[in-house]
Amino acid sequence: MTAKACLRSMRLRTLPLSLAGVLLGVLLAAGEHALKPLTTILLLLTTVGLQILSNLSNELGDTLSGTDRADRAGIRYSLQDGEMTVPEMKRLIAIMAGVDCVLGLGMVWSAFGTPLGLLPLAFLALGAAAVWAAIHYTLGKHPYGYRGLGDLSVFLFFGLATVCGGWFLSCQVWTWRILLPASAIGCFSVAVLNVNNIRDMKTDARTRTTVAIRLGAQRARIYQTVLIVAGWTLMTVFCLLPPVDGWRFLYVLTLPGFVKHLQGVWTMRDRELDPMLPLLVLSTFAFALSGGIGFIL
Repeated sequence: MTAKACLRSMRLRTLPLSLAGVLLGVLLAAGEHALKPLTTILLLLTTVGLQILSNLSNELGDTLSGTDRADRAGIRYSLQDGEMTVPEMKRLIAIMAGVDCVLGLGMVWSAFGTPLGLLPLAFLALGAAAVWAAIHYTLGKHPYGYRGLGDLSVFLFFGLATVCGGWFLSCQVWTWRILLPASAIGCFSVAVLNVNNIRDMKTDARTRTTVAIRLGAQRARIYQTVLIVAGWTLMTVFCLLPPVDGWRFLYVLTLPGFVKHLQGVWTMRDRELDPMLPLLVLSTFAFALSGGIGFIL
C-alpha cells in the first residue's frame, strides 16, 4: 500500500463539497462576531476526515459488491486497479475512523470546554452518527446507499449538519433562519450525488437502486434541475430576511457555474458527464464561500 494509492482512494477532489457547508456556517457566525479559531480548525479537520472515511468506505463497498467493474464510468481507484488490497483498505478505514473520533472529541471540547453535558454529548452523538453513515453508505449487510437512501443522508449530513453545526459551535445560539442556507447546501450536495448516479445508471442498475434509477434518466434530470433551483431559492429567501444588505447577494456571482452545469446535465450522457461533477462541487464551494463572506462585509 503506497502513499499514492492512499491519496488516490481518499479522493481529495471531493473535499471542497464537504467543506462548503462548514465554511458557510462558520462565516455566517463570523458575521455575528462569533468565531472560535481553534474550534473552526478542528471542525474543518473533522469534516475532511469524515469525507475521506466516506470515500474509502464507498470504494471498499463498491468493490465488494461488484459495482466498481472495468466498464464503470468515471475515475478508477486503487482497489479497482489492484494498487491496494481489501485488508489494507480495511486497516486504512479503521485508522481514519479513529482519527475522526479523536478530532471530533477535540472539536467538542474546544467549543464547550468539556465533553460532558447535554449539548456536548448531543454533538458527540451526531459525530458518531456521521461516522456510522460514512461507513455504512456502501458497507455492511444492508448498505443504505444501495437502497436509494443516499440522497437523504447527504442532505442531512452535508447540508443541515455542516451548516447548522458550524454555526452553533461558533456562536452557541440557535436560530431557525439557519435552516435556509443549510438546506440550500443540502440541495446542492444531493445534486452532486444525483449527477454521479445519472452518469453511472447503467452499471449501478446491476447491484444497487439509486434515486436516479428509480426516476429514470429524464426525470432524474428534472430532479437535478429542481435541486439546483431549490438551493438558489432557499438562499435568496434567507438573504431577503431583514435586515437586508446588498453584500449578502455576493453569491450571485457563482450563477454561471450552475447554469453551465445544468446545460451539461441536459445535453451530455454517460462518461460525458464526468466534468459536470467537479464543476458543481467547485460552484457549490464558491457559492458557500461568497455567501458567507457577503454576511461579513
